[in-house]
Amino acid sequence: MAVCEVCNNDYAMSFEVRTAGGVHVFDSLECAAHRLAPICDNCQCRILGHGLEADGEFFCCAHCARMKGRAELVDHA
Repeated sequence: MAVCEVCNNDYAMSFEVRTAGGVHVFDSLECAAHRLAPICDNCQCRILGHGLEADGEFFCCAHCARMKGRAELVDHA
């Protein structure tokens, strides 16, 4: 068994996620998202979908990008 690095649950069905920065161990997708998903620079929600990015800034939607002055970013719906 391995211990989740977010909640410290020692779980038989934990899993590893390999990223450019290393290897992470989680017991659920919720914990993985909590640790790895980017945060919107406007509303601070976790970005679990495609989101938008420009010059190192991340946004959950075009509205949030506009709120931070990034009018060139648009949703691709």
